[in-house]
Amino acid sequence: MREKVRIASGQGFWGDMLDAPVRQVRGGPIDYLMLDYLAEVTMSIMQKQRARDPSAGYARDFVPLMREILPDCVERRIRVTANAGGVNPEGCAAAVREVARDVGLAGRLRIGTVTGDDIMHRLDDLLARGIELRNMETGEPLSTVRDRIQSANVYLGAWPMVEALGRGAQVVITGRATDTGLTLAPIIHEFGWGETDWDSLAAGTIAGHIIECGAQCSGGNCQFEWQSIPNLADVGYPIVEALPDGTFFVTKHEGTGGRVSVQSVKEQLVYEMGDPREYITPDCVADFTTVRLKDAGADRVYVRGIGGKPATEFYKVSISYSAGYKAVGTLVYSWPDAYQKAKAADQILRARLERLGLRFEQTLTEFVGVNATHGPLAGDPAPDIPEVQLRVGVRGEDRRAVERFTKEIAPLILTGPPGVTGFAGGRPKVEEIVAYWPALIPKTEIETHVEVLEV
Repeated sequence: MREKVRIASGQGFWGDMLDAPVRQVRGGPIDYLMLDYLAEVTMSIMQKQRARDPSAGYARDFVPLMREILPDCVERRIRVTANAGGVNPEGCAAAVREVARDVGLAGRLRIGTVTGDDIMHRLDDLLARGIELRNMETGEPLSTVRDRIQSANVYLGAWPMVEALGRGAQVVITGRATDTGLTLAPIIHEFGWGETDWDSLAAGTIAGHIIECGAQCSGGNCQFEWQSIPNLADVGYPIVEALPDGTFFVTKHEGTGGRVSVQSVKEQLVYEMGDPREYITPDCVADFTTVRLKDAGADRVYVRGIGGKPATEFYKVSISYSAGYKAVGTLVYSWPDAYQKAKAADQILRARLERLGLRFEQTLTEFVGVNATHGPLAGDPAPDIPEVQLRVGVRGEDRRAVERFTKEIAPLILTGPPGVTGFAGGRPKVEEIVAYWPALIPKTEIETHVEVLEV
């Protein structure tokens, strides 16, 4: 057993800094690189991609990244856990396998895949057997939106990844696994924790929660004293140094920008936390009220005291479905009377939409520069406000109505108040709305599959 295991966060979402994983691998000693790519809406995007191309459906940025860092990872014995597989972990693994062979790693690398999270093809059978997959927020049964569903994926936990690591996988690619599981799995594997070691599992889960959003816990997006955070241009991504007793340190590579402090870790802890006494994952229930933080030196925080409870009998399911269409148009009005001009333009636009008989489920107007961020709390704007962006959005089931709305913004330039200084982005585009449907499913209904491939 190792005395400690160092797990580095390299991605907080699909679209995060492309060179962050490279700097984590080459910037100092680490044992594992954790890469988190998935968000709820990402799965529906990937499902559409795979519908057009059966070989697609995963985070394509992951493949060129592996081309760049795999030789370093093999040389330094760094293992990778990533949910880059999206809705096609096998396709992602095949692409990485090809890249590994291209860079001369044939016979020197094993790639593990975890599947079983995608239940899109099972929905009708589940519903027919009385598993209603009710919306956790509204209580509605899934049958009410069955014909509009685009993706359905279970949040798998750490244990399938632990199996892959135990079978020698140096790169583990999953679909919709929990963000925390990507960090917890290496810790379980290295320290041999059991499935009922609730306090330890909770500690590993919270370690994963702290670093799952990348640099958000090492100085990025920091709310307090953000002006004093050094060198965010070269922000260092976080690293967890886990110990067998369930305690751990949060740190980053020396010489990098940003800051790891008790304050920065606290801010990440409360991110998407919910009930602090019951942070529910597939692996355990973590009690955030037990967390104790201590400054352990420059860019180093010690975390201890974490308590956990038994896991529930359910997995959470992330389901996305089509919920109509939307479009957003903008115009910028200049001084003098910028706010008054923008308000008048909004009233004129609404009157024209009414005259045309266009009806929408929602019409939302924001005055950027006045109240778009804080709404009524912003109070009255200064009388000499220099510029205001009028932003009007509509949503509805009728695509043709939304399309017609997009053609009513530009005419305001010559048929409305004076002083339009920018027609941002041309005619607005109609976009499909993808809505989120959270549900629960008994764990007994889900069977995961682990495969380990030789390169």
